[in-house]
Amino acid sequence: MPLGKGNSQKVISSNISELMHSGRPQKQAIAISMSKAGKKVKPSKKNYSKQAMMMAKQQMMMGK
Repeated sequence: MPLGKGNSQKVISSNISELMHSGRPQKQAIAISMSKAGKKVKPSKKNYSKQAMMMAKQQMMMGK
């Protein structure tokens, strides 16, 4: 079934549900649905924290 058109919360939720029922992982389904709706996906705080920690470690190793 094709994904719905529009950018309302109801359409996005419906698209996510449809993609997950077709076998896509949840994060991928969200990304596809938000992209289709023309909205940006905000990075999670968890991923941001990991990236920040890695950058801090690299800077410490370089002596900055």
